[in-house]
Amino acid sequence: MQKSYETFIEELKSGIHEATGIVRENMHFEKEGGKYAPVGDRLLVKFAEHEDAWEVCGLYTRELYRNYETGTSMGEILDEIVGDISRIRESEIYEKTREITDYEKIKNRLFIRLLNKDKYEEELKDAVYRSLGDIALVLYMKVSEYNGCVTSTKIRQKILIKWGKNGDEVFKEALLNTYFMSPPRIYRWEQMIFNPDYEGENFMDLTGIAKLQKDAMGNCLSTSRKTNGAVAVFLPGVAERLAYLLDSDFYMVFTSIHEVMIHNDHCVDPDDLENVLEDTIKEATPKEDYLTSRIYQYCRETHKFICVTPEKETDDITGPVI
Repeated sequence: MQKSYETFIEELKSGIHEATGIVRENMHFEKEGGKYAPVGDRLLVKFAEHEDAWEVCGLYTRELYRNYETGTSMGEILDEIVGDISRIRESEIYEKTREITDYEKIKNRLFIRLLNKDKYEEELKDAVYRSLGDIALVLYMKVSEYNGCVTSTKIRQKILIKWGKNGDEVFKEALLNTYFMSPPRIYRWEQMIFNPDYEGENFMDLTGIAKLQKDAMGNCLSTSRKTNGAVAVFLPGVAERLAYLLDSDFYMVFTSIHEVMIHNDHCVDPDDLENVLEDTIKEATPKEDYLTSRIYQYCRETHKFICVTPEKETDDITGPVI
């Protein structure tokens, strides 16, 4: 018999306690919409405490429960959680994050990730980011990496002050790092469907032959990692290269935080794109992967991004760090 969601969470807590020794008092369940659970229910497991910080593993419980309902056993779920906690412990995240105040030590670990500014309003209150419509380009530091999975932390305003660095300089460094950590790629649907080893097209290679779809179908832009790949369009030189290959301005349809559809603006209407995006988000985008319901445009003459629906905004990405 399947467990109820509430029973599942309680057994999850008990299983984690039995496997790791972490007391149940150090496990806090937070419903979606809370400060630490803006996009989904989370079980926050505190596994280490220091004088100035706690180490916490956040588990999205709805996703775990869906896995359980579709056949994954409680034992398998617990094994994965315990493995994650063990790897986090071994990676010495606390020690590595203590280097955060030394800019020269960590500058090569800075990168940019996209979040919905409204949904993550609480988390962004003291973070370093830039706004474009309802999209926040947020400054992070990579703490560790295991099997392609990156552990990271947001850079806070007080850290930027301690660095004594110009915000523009730091942001440019992070965008360049992001480019090299996870280079931009165009993905063709037919290749993704039939070729599991497909790694996308390196359209930024000026020595190669790169072709983009100029019709209404559009082009799927992400990065070599694919995870959090929608940031690709904001990386150095990418928008300029896309506009050159399309020979036009282009619209951006962010179907999730992981990818963005690029459309020649001569072939599509933004209102139609907005309708398609609305359906896509309802049918295929998990809550935790949602970025925006708005349509954006890049103008090759001004080199600026603008939000074209539902209201026009002209927020220059090269503007000051917020």
